[in-house]
Amino acid sequence: MNVHQARRGLASLVVAAMGLLAVGCAAEEKPKTDKPAATTTVAPQETQGTQEQPAAEEPTETLATLKGQKGLELVINSVERDAGGFITVKGRLRNTSETASIIPAQMSGNETEVVKHGNSLGGAALVDSVGKKRYYVLRDTDGRPLTTSALDSLGPGKSTAVFMQFPAPPTSTTEVSFQLPTFEPATLKLS
Repeated sequence: MNVHQARRGLASLVVAAMGLLAVGCAAEEKPKTDKPAATTTVAPQETQGTQEQPAAEEPTETLATLKGQKGLELVINSVERDAGGFITVKGRLRNTSETASIIPAQMSGNETEVVKHGNSLGGAALVDSVGKKRYYVLRDTDGRPLTTSALDSLGPGKSTAVFMQFPAPPTSTTEVSFQLPTFEPATLKLS
């Protein structure tokens, strides 16, 4: 086999491999019906608008309920510390009033970098009074807060799932105060 034939063979192999790669990338794999689909505990980075859900579809555990303005309530259902050094707070923002409620812009906080990305829960903070530290919602490299965003309004009796991610206090810290502008604070236990 000469060099020219070897190059043609190699080129054919590369073209065939690229074709298989393209077919593999385009194929959609469907989960098997006999196995449950894998779930993840990582919350989505952003919601598209306020995807309202009836208030009846709430998780069963309530760690804290914070009262806000104009019938808004934040129900915190979980506080998870992960091995990567983060704490994720999950819950539901709900409108308990009989009229639609606009999500206050103050909930985004007042940091220019966060505010420019729209309404969010970027103004939330965890306060460790023993360690005398305040932990703010994390931001990505573009300054977007790692929390539910694109919040605008909630209809009467409606709710939407929310999350916020913070740097974790030291493991010796077992309790923090959760604060969100326009809401009363609440004490959260850390495990």
